[in-house]
Amino acid sequence: MKLKLDKACHAIRKFTELKPSIGLVFGSGLGNIAETIKNPVFIPYHEIPEWPLSTVHGHDGRLVIGELEGQTVVAQQGRAHFFEGYSMQQITFPMRVMGSLGIKTVILTNAAGSCDHNYRKGDIMMLNDHINFPGMVGNNPLMGANDDSIGPRFLGLAQTYDKELRKKARAIAISNKIPLREGIYAALSGPHYETPAEIRMLKLIGANAVGMSTVHEVLVARHMGIRVMAFSGITDMAPDDVDTESESNHEEVIETGKILVPRFSTLLRALIKEIHL
Repeated sequence: MKLKLDKACHAIRKFTELKPSIGLVFGSGLGNIAETIKNPVFIPYHEIPEWPLSTVHGHDGRLVIGELEGQTVVAQQGRAHFFEGYSMQQITFPMRVMGSLGIKTVILTNAAGSCDHNYRKGDIMMLNDHINFPGMVGNNPLMGANDDSIGPRFLGLAQTYDKELRKKARAIAISNKIPLREGIYAALSGPHYETPAEIRMLKLIGANAVGMSTVHEVLVARHMGIRVMAFSGITDMAPDDVDTESESNHEEVIETGKILVPRFSTLLRALIKEIHL
């Protein structure tokens, strides 16, 4: 692992000597936020050894390093997913690389379906906890040999999503009149969307939103001692009735992402300004 990380970091440093302190991960339809980074250096994923390439529409497939609100950031425009055939270790390799580049805080975003009838399309949900279904059945990026120099063998997750940063995000949302939900994200493997029965089950166990990413990256970030924030953009209302006329689809995810970009951009820029390293 260390040799692979060294090779990846060496390739990135051929493009820039900037040392990012904050990492950003943008999900489906949200990658345009990275276009606001000043003095950007764009690094195609295929230029970085071992970096998994995404085949999903709406994921640009490049790393952006530059300045945002006075902070040096590294942003992933798009991510690879478990359902694309990669292992958990492969899809979380980018997070390992960002940690090796020196980030201390990471903010992740995703597009998610809502299990909560109180939510609406276009809402932003801040994660305060998660349910990791792939991890429960043995698909966990922390499985296998552990490098104690990187992180602990057994990782506590009671304080997964940073309490201080969540408090700052709430205040920012209020001052900017951005409706901000806060809840639990359920991670499933995909690529199919959930059945109505599965959505009803997720509601029963407390999930507010459901998606196919993020949690695996969160585990690796916390394993490396990185502070974590994560947000879901609610792009569709997951159907819980077999007689419904509606059906979840990726086109809806991309279109709603366009509505979410301005809200996410305002919230993330203000939050980055508040992060003191």
